[in-house]
Amino acid sequence: MKTEDIKWEELTFSYMPTDYNVRCTYRDGKWGDIEVSDSEYIPMHIAASCLHYGQESFEGLKAFRGKDGKIRIFRMEENAKRFIRSAEGIKMQPMPVELFCEMVKKVVKLNERFIPPYGTGASLYIRPLEIGISPRVGVKPASEYMVVMLVTPVGPYFKEGFKPTRVCMSREYDRVAPKGTGSIKVGGNYAASLVAGEKAHELGYSVMLYIDPKEKKYLDECGAANFFGIKGNKYVTPFSESILPSITNKSLVQLAEDLGMEVERRHIPIAELEEFDEASACGTAAVCSPISEIDDLDTGKKYIFSTNGEAGPMTTKLYNKLRAVQLGDEEDVHGWNCILD
Repeated sequence: MKTEDIKWEELTFSYMPTDYNVRCTYRDGKWGDIEVSDSEYIPMHIAASCLHYGQESFEGLKAFRGKDGKIRIFRMEENAKRFIRSAEGIKMQPMPVELFCEMVKKVVKLNERFIPPYGTGASLYIRPLEIGISPRVGVKPASEYMVVMLVTPVGPYFKEGFKPTRVCMSREYDRVAPKGTGSIKVGGNYAASLVAGEKAHELGYSVMLYIDPKEKKYLDECGAANFFGIKGNKYVTPFSESILPSITNKSLVQLAEDLGMEVERRHIPIAELEEFDEASACGTAAVCSPISEIDDLDTGKKYIFSTNGEAGPMTTKLYNKLRAVQLGDEEDVHGWNCILD
């Protein structure tokens, strides 16, 4: 593919073939060498544990090209640590942080021509994936694993971009079990959200906001992203054992504190939505996705946060500040970026 033919500003959040992916296999008690492949397919045993028993985890992170032309990978080490927690959560072999980072840098450099130009609003999405590849017909962890890292240039996760979207919630659906796998990034969590997500889309909403699966009283995940609300000078985000710890949310929390805001990570009762000035989802794919309203499908209650089609001032400020750090427009005071030579 000729990159000069790509309309970077028109990219959506979808897969586009690039030149190479990188792979590494765990076998005989050790990780092997990093392999470079130009194939988009994985040869796999028909009884591989990932296919039958869901031994699969993944990550998502981004690389950006700054105004200075340099390539910046955002918070790579944090993704590496979460990748380890996910592997441990479903009895897979964790990949060392150093090897993970080496693979990320290698796959980005190999596909450098697909990193969108500065100012287009697009980025290079990096998707690390770990799967159990040993044949299993009984429920047992694999003994061999493969990590694959692919990249693809992407635009906004929601077609609206940084514009408020409508969200719904319902007690009919749970994303995960209270003491289940919600706090790690495994494919089964996302498969379990597809029915609710499609229901939301059919009704004209961007995502389903989940209620905590144990008591059905508190806010949980917002689709595949974390939720936060602005309440005066407070940044409030849910605490729950069933929520994936978002690296984007962690970054926004730090930036909010840098701006002098008070941060609260706690249970958020549904009724408290009436007290928020602003609301948003946040994650690697969307960064910040402002919410205009949340409709409770069970009670008919509507919670309104924006009526003019624009994000609130504090959400906008946090979004712009995070993007400026990712792109190198502002000083990276916390050392979040890995700059490639």
